[in-house]
Amino acid sequence: MAISPLDSMPARQVVPSTQKSPAAVAQEFEGVFAGQITKILMETVEQDDSFSGGHGEEMFKGILAEQIGNQIAKGSGLGIAPAVEAQIIRLQGGAGNA
Repeated sequence: MAISPLDSMPARQVVPSTQKSPAAVAQEFEGVFAGQITKILMETVEQDDSFSGGHGEEMFKGILAEQIGNQIAKGSGLGIAPAVEAQIIRLQGGAGNA
């Protein structure tokens, strides 16, 4: 059994950075929430065969809803991001920075 030079190297643990501001996390939450609402609304629309995108449309409908939600949050939003941000700050002990 041959030993590779990589076998003797210690494994390096990659830790993703979680340092986001409460405002950024709140906006991200609002985007996910708006995307879920959009997905539910899109599922209730009746389509006939002449305007249906078939299987391809079904595959990408969730991605479209997610992106619409992100754009809603980047714009004027739904108005829940400030309340979410306030709760994040409160749960962090009143610190403004994450």
